[in-house]
Amino acid sequence: MVLPEKPIAIEPEQIAELNKKLSVMRHNVNNYLALIVAASELLKRKPELAPRMLENIMQQPDRVITEMRAFSEAFEATLGISRKTSDVVMPSAQMGPPN
Repeated sequence: MVLPEKPIAIEPEQIAELNKKLSVMRHNVNNYLALIVAASELLKRKPELAPRMLENIMQQPDRVITEMRAFSEAFEATLGISRKTSDVVMPSAQMGPPN
């Protein structure tokens, strides 16, 4: 991660925009996690639904990562932070098998 060399000024509007994006991210991540919890509870009671529900459950972590990445990019752009390629983390579905 490469930080700005000089202090930066952030306008109140920029802070408000970041706060709005943070609120949206929190809301969406909570929804994705609630879906996982609800599906898990349902599967305890009706395990025969597993084939139908597993695909949806397995999509949720990547959705969480996408939400967090979008907020992180907006935050970094606002603060003038840049990333080195080695700092980028791939979602689990895009990563290869462990070495």
